[in-house]
Amino acid sequence: MASSIPQPSSISPLRPAIDRTALKPSPAREPLWRQVLGECLRDLRQQRGEKLSETAGRAGVSPQYLSEMERGVKEPSSEMIAAVAGALDVTLVDLTLAVAESLRSAQPSGSRGAVCSAAYALAA
Repeated sequence: MASSIPQPSSISPLRPAIDRTALKPSPAREPLWRQVLGECLRDLRQQRGEKLSETAGRAGVSPQYLSEMERGVKEPSSEMIAAVAGALDVTLVDLTLAVAESLRSAQPSGSRGAVCSAAYALAA
């Protein structure tokens, strides 16, 4: 009676482990929009000398939610962003421009042209 269990000589060897130390380090990752938005919101609130609870109360959100927005943990809806922006007396346009400028300054200068060109191509 023939055995259906593979014999050690018929088992293919495992692939060699990848030496992760030999890999080139990846370039710095671009920050997420929600993280930069949170930094901008926190900066605006602190410039006004306000506590989380004060700004959150005017925006109609809980202090915990505002804290999560500022830490970049939450992906807030446009309504939430508008409410917090209003509570900080800034327009959505000004807030969006501040976030965009922060993202632009965090981007390596060599890759700006490609991104801008792609954005213009998409807009056309």
